[in-house]
Amino acid sequence: MRVLLDTNIFIHREASHVVHEDIGTLFNWLDRLHLIKCIHPITINEISKHADRKLLNTMEAKLKSYHIIKTEAPINSQIQDLIDNYDTNENDINDSKLLNELINDRVDIFITEDRKIHNKANMLSISDRVFTIDSFLEKVVAENPRLVDYRILSVKKEYFGNIDLEDTFFDSFRDDYNKFNKWFSSKSDEYTYICRSGDQLIAFLYLKYEGLSENYSDITPTFSPKKRLKIGTFKITLNPFKLGERFLKIIFDNALNMKVNEIYVTIFPKRTGQLQLIELLKDWGFLRHGIKQTDSGIEEVYVRDFSQQFESANPKLTFPYASIDKNIFIVPIYPQYHTELFPDSILRTESPLDFIENEPHRNAIRKAYISRSIERNLKSGDIIVFYRTGGYYKGVATTIGVVENIITDIKDEKEFIRQCRKRSIFTDQQLVEHWNYNKRLRPFIVNFLYTYSFTKRPNLKKLIEIGLVRVVNSAPRGFELIDKNHFRILLKEAEVDESIIIN
Repeated sequence: MRVLLDTNIFIHREASHVVHEDIGTLFNWLDRLHLIKCIHPITINEISKHADRKLLNTMEAKLKSYHIIKTEAPINSQIQDLIDNYDTNENDINDSKLLNELINDRVDIFITEDRKIHNKANMLSISDRVFTIDSFLEKVVAENPRLVDYRILSVKKEYFGNIDLEDTFFDSFRDDYNKFNKWFSSKSDEYTYICRSGDQLIAFLYLKYEGLSENYSDITPTFSPKKRLKIGTFKITLNPFKLGERFLKIIFDNALNMKVNEIYVTIFPKRTGQLQLIELLKDWGFLRHGIKQTDSGIEEVYVRDFSQQFESANPKLTFPYASIDKNIFIVPIYPQYHTELFPDSILRTESPLDFIENEPHRNAIRKAYISRSIERNLKSGDIIVFYRTGGYYKGVATTIGVVENIITDIKDEKEFIRQCRKRSIFTDQQLVEHWNYNKRLRPFIVNFLYTYSFTKRPNLKKLIEIGLVRVVNSAPRGFELIDKNHFRILLKEAEVDESIIIN
């Protein structure tokens, strides 16, 4: 397999200082999987323009360990349309030419951190072959579990005072903030959320509640008085396991519990990791508000409105809210898959140790459900109630999800596996079995957001009593439409925080 590496990936790898902390892991996987690392002539030309002759000589020497593409593919008509109607400068045209190699099958996949290229890939319907560093690592970890030589422990709460302040993980914070060590020590009796790979700290999140009297004089434009949740410290150094989404769910869960009106973060946008964090936050509805003046410099301020609202076309922007004005479905999920997909909905009879979050689908908010249901009329924004099968007493409703989209027009097995790969709990072989189980009724895919885990889980007996499930049909089969009145009764039975449901 030939992997085209964008100029930014090559520079990340060969720079004299680390600008992306996962770059070593990326190249380790490329080598272990015996993938051919390709560099395009455009990258050679861009590097040759560098003003630093010493650095240029070093870069040119390192190019010898890559496969340099010798010829450029003829321009595809779709690429020519992009160049004629979308591109505005030479850099844009060069980006399109890189994608041209992919669309002409000169290379198999393309790895880039350039968001504009990813937007173009979406326009060309080849986004499943264009990856960021993180998304490529997610792919190879999911496809090659036997080659994973580290183990991610589940996210846990920990007191500041029990964490080694001298850990190199915190070096970037010390570089950014003059008084970081003093601040960290002052928080010794407060807790934070951390994640480790073995003994190595790889993720850290500190949250702070702020009331109506908080002083925001150092933020421009200043904040009006509101109840807010501040993301005080947030860093992830190893993210092939969708830890970013896992920590975002912790942030949103805390915001719900604290009943805040806004969530915000201040951040120095000067490192690749910080820029990636900004893009992640923007994907989930954070908008740039302004700046904050600190002793260490000027930070950017990003804000997420957390008031009750719902965007049905893109539910991520208003997660975790859902609208009762949309259709509501109940769908079964077998016990062997339930807690794999919904770790926060674990039953009291299951051990948390059996569900350590060391796989992408467990940490993700965005998930996939594979179905052969006769009912396929789901739309973005619809609500799904997941029912864990188990019979009259042990079968229970546990979880609410919100539909992002459904994929029904799947041309073949290969496309089915590709569409499922990033979100599904299944291995490729299991996906093959799903695809071929009934050739007259191929499966379809429901992509959804893992929104809420019930505090109390009504069993099938209770679901029948409240009229949500019809006795004659016993347990739900496939997607079954339920009415709003029965859904409201379910919310009360399950002791759901009904503030997430917008009337």
